[in-house]
Amino acid sequence: MARTLKNLLHLLLLLTFMQVTAAGPVGTHGLSLHGELKYPVGFSHLQYVNPEAPKGGELRLAEIGTFDSLNPFILKGIAPAGISGLHDTLTYNSNDEAFSEYGLIAESIEVAPDHAWVIFNLRSEARFQDGSPITAADVIFSFEALKERGHPFYRSYYAPVEKAEALGPHRVKFHFRVRNNRELPLTIGQLPVLSEKYWRNHNFGKTTLEAPVGSGPYQIDAVESGRFIRYRRVADYWGAKLPVNVGRHNFDTIRHDYYRDTTVALEAFKAGEYSLRLENTSKLWATGYASPALESGKMRQEEIFHQRPTGMQGFVYNTRRALFSDRRVRKALAYAFDFEWTNRNLFYGAYTRTKSYFSNSELAATGLPQGEEIRILKGYRGKVPDELFNRAYTVPSSLGKGAKRSNLRAAARLLREAGWVVRDQHLVHAKTGQPFNFEMLLVSPAFERIVLPFKRNLARLGIEMRVRTVDSAQYEKRLEAFDFDMSVYVWGQSLSPGNEQQDFWSAKAADIRGSRNLAGVKDPVVDELIAQLVTAPDRKTLIQRSRALDRVLLWGHYVIPHWHIRSFRVAYWDIFGRPKVIPKYALGLDTWWLDTAKAAALEAPTSK
Repeated sequence: MARTLKNLLHLLLLLTFMQVTAAGPVGTHGLSLHGELKYPVGFSHLQYVNPEAPKGGELRLAEIGTFDSLNPFILKGIAPAGISGLHDTLTYNSNDEAFSEYGLIAESIEVAPDHAWVIFNLRSEARFQDGSPITAADVIFSFEALKERGHPFYRSYYAPVEKAEALGPHRVKFHFRVRNNRELPLTIGQLPVLSEKYWRNHNFGKTTLEAPVGSGPYQIDAVESGRFIRYRRVADYWGAKLPVNVGRHNFDTIRHDYYRDTTVALEAFKAGEYSLRLENTSKLWATGYASPALESGKMRQEEIFHQRPTGMQGFVYNTRRALFSDRRVRKALAYAFDFEWTNRNLFYGAYTRTKSYFSNSELAATGLPQGEEIRILKGYRGKVPDELFNRAYTVPSSLGKGAKRSNLRAAARLLREAGWVVRDQHLVHAKTGQPFNFEMLLVSPAFERIVLPFKRNLARLGIEMRVRTVDSAQYEKRLEAFDFDMSVYVWGQSLSPGNEQQDFWSAKAADIRGSRNLAGVKDPVVDELIAQLVTAPDRKTLIQRSRALDRVLLWGHYVIPHWHIRSFRVAYWDIFGRPKVIPKYALGLDTWWLDTAKAAALEAPTSK
C-alpha cells in the first residue's frame, strides 16, 4: 500500500511538472517573430559568412556631412558613422531571415506563453572593453537610461515595457504592459548594453568626444570631430568565437572620412582615398566613375541585388502646417511631380516608382482590398476615404515627355474643391487671399535638379515653391523640430513591421520632437491599425494588417512617393574577399575581408 501511494505521488508530481513545462516558458537560443528559426541549437556559423575569413587590413569609407558627438543615444549632437560597432546588444538579428534573433550577450531566452514578459540569461564570459563583466545591472541601467534620458525614439519604442528587474547577476526579466505582443521580446533583444560603471561617472544626456567604454568588436582608435573617425578591432573581443560572430568583423581598422560635398567625395574615391562607396545617385552611377582604373578592372562597379523591403522615400508634407492639412491639397500637388520624365531624363531609367510604404515585399497593398484585409477595413467605413474600397491606389503618371495637361487640370480641380483659386497668375485662398507658397527643404545639392522641374510644374498651377538647401547639421535639427513645410525623407521598413510604426505614424509620436512621424499623422484609425499590427498572432495575419495600414496611409496622401531600386549599387577597389552566399536582406559588408593578394596586385606598377 505504501509503495502504491509512493508511486501515485511520483505520478502526480510528474504530471504537475509536465503541466508547468507545457504552460510555462521555454528557454531558447533564439527567437523568431513568425515561423521557425533557421539556425538550430549548436550551429557553428551563419550561412552568409566565410568562417575561415582572414583578419587584417583597413576598410576606408566616406561620409557626407559632419559629426560632433560620440554619444549616439541622445537627441543632442550628431554621431559618427559606425559608432554602433562599439556596443553589443542582447541578441543578433540575422540577415537571411524575416525577423529572427540569436543570443549575443544573452546565452538563452525565456518567453512567457502570453508574451507578458521575457527573461534573458546573460553569458558569464561577456565583458566590456575595460574588462569588467556585463551583468543584469548593466542591462537594466541601459534600458532605463535610454527610456528616460535617451533619444525620444527610445521612449516610444520601449513604451510597452513596464519595468526590468534583476533575477540574479546574469539574469534579467522585462515585464510588458500588454500581452500577446510577439514582437516585444525581440524588440528588447535589440537593446544596446551600456556600462553602468562608465556612465555613472559621465553625463548621459550630454554630447561628448570622449571615447566611451563599449562591449562590441570595435573600439575608437582615433577621432577628429567632423573630419574622420577610426575604429580598431578589439584583439581580445569576448564574443569573437560566438556562432553569430564567426566570419564577421574581419578588418583590423575601419575608418570613416567626412566630406562636405558629394562631388569632392567621388573624386577622392577615384583617387584611391577610400575603398568602397555605395552610390545613390543614378547619374553618377551611369557616368561618374569613368576612369582608367575602371577600364582596367582595378576599380569595379557592381549591383548586388537584395530581397529586403525598400520602404518609402518621398516628398513629405508637414501636415502640422495649415497649408497641407487638407488631403485634397496633398493629393493635388502629386500631379505636378512627373516621375516618368524625371526617370527618363535624370535617372537613366534606373528606378521603379514606389507605390507602397512596404514596397518590394509581400506586405504591400495592391489592387483592391480583399479577404481578411477588407474585413479589417470595413470596420472603419466613414473614417477612411471611400475611394479606398472601390479604387486601387495609383500615383499620377505620364509618358515621360513632360507634365501632362490632364494631370495639371486634375490638380487644379482638386485645389478649387479645397478653396483655392487663381488670381493674377497666383494661387490664393478664395476666402482669405493667402497665397499658396511654401519651402522645400533639402540637404543635398544633387537633389536640386530633381526638385526644379517639380517647381516649374507647380508654378503652372500658380504655386510658388522656394528651394532651400542647408548643411546636414541644420537639416537634421530642423527635421527634429518639425521646422519645415516639405522635405525629402525615407522610412525604411523590415519584413516584420511592428512597434517602430508607432514612431513613424502614431498621433503620440507626432508631438514628440525627434520622432520619425515627420508628416504629423494624427489619425485614430492609423493608431488602431498599428495596435493590431504589433499584436498579429502569425505571419499571415501580419501581412493582412500591414496591407491595411499601408492602404490607409497611401490614401492619406502624406507623401508624394518617389522611387526605389532593388539592389545595392557598390563601387569598390578590387581588394576585397567576399563569402559565396550573399545575405538576402543586407549588403553584409561586415562579412567581407581584405584579400592581400588582390591588394598587392593593385599596388603593383602596371607593365608597359
